Amino acid sequence: MSYTCFEVTITDRVAHVVLNRPDKRNSMIAAFWRELPEIVRDIDDNARARVIVISSTGPHFSAGLDLAVFDAIAADADDPVTRRQAGLRFQDTVRGMQEVFTCLERCRIPVLAAIQGGCIGGGVDLVTACDMRYATEDAFLTIHEINIGMTADVGTFPRIFKLMPEGVARELAYTGRRMPAAEAQAAGLVNRVYGGHDEMLEGVLAIAREIAAKPPLAIHGCKRMANHARDHSVAETLDYVGVWNASMLQHDEIREALRANAEKRPGEFADLPPVRPPLADPDE
Repeated sequence: MSYTCFEVTITDRVAHVVLNRPDKRNSMIAAFWRELPEIVRDIDDNARARVIVISSTGPHFSAGLDLAVFDAIAADADDPVTRRQAGLRFQDTVRGMQEVFTCLERCRIPVLAAIQGGCIGGGVDLVTACDMRYATEDAFLTIHEINIGMTADVGTFPRIFKLMPEGVARELAYTGRRMPAAEAQAAGLVNRVYGGHDEMLEGVLAIAREIAAKPPLAIHGCKRMANHARDHSVAETLDYVGVWNASMLQHDEIREALRANAEKRPGEFADLPPVRPPLADPDE
C-alpha cells in the first residue's frame, strides 16, 4: 500500500516506517494523522512484524505539526455559532491527534525512534510515545510550542516528565530551546548517539532485529509491564505482573528459549496472534 507521508518495509520481522517528505521537513499534514495509526494498527493487529522502527529522511526528523491542520476549525470564524463551538472543536481535534501517538504506546510490540536533525514540536510528541529513542550527533529536540504561543498538547507533557529529570523537562518546555543529542542522552531521553544517519539506521535496525529474535509473547508482556510500572505504584505493578504471568506465562516458550541458548541457535517462538475483530451481532 502506498502512503503520502510514509514508506513501509518489513524485513527480518522488523517493520521500518519512514517519514518520506524531506522537502517539507516531514511536517505533520492531515494525511500524516490518518496514515500513522493505520500503519501501526495494521502491523500490530495482523502480527506482520515483531518490532517497529520509525525513522525519517532529509535534514530533519520532523518540523512538527503543519498548522494548516487547524484551518478547518477557524474556516468559519465569522459565523457566531462556529465561534461558540471553537473550543470544543479544537479539543476534539487535539484528542484525535493524541490518540495517533498513543497507538504507538498501546501497540503490542516495541517501537524504536531513530532521529536525525531537528525533532521539533510534534516530533517530540511522537518520539516520547516510542519505547526507545536513538539519535545522530547533529540531532536536537525542542518543545517548540512555547515559541509560537502554545502549550504542547499532543503528548509531550504526560510522557517526557517520566523520561528525564523534571527540572530539565520544565526548562525545555518554558524556553523552547534546542536540546542537542549529547545532552538528551545524558538526561536519559535518548538511548544512544551515532555519528551519522546511515550508522544510526544500521545500529537501530540491529537492535530491532535482536529484539525480534526474542519470544514475542514475552516481549509483549515486558512492554505491558513497563507501561504499567510507569503509571502505577510498585505494589500495584508487582500484583499486576504476578497476575499477568499466572495467566500468560508460556512454559513451552521458556523451554524453547533454554534449548535454543544451549544449542546456540535462533529460537523458534510463537508470534503474537492477530487481533480478532469484535464479535458480530448474532442477530445480524
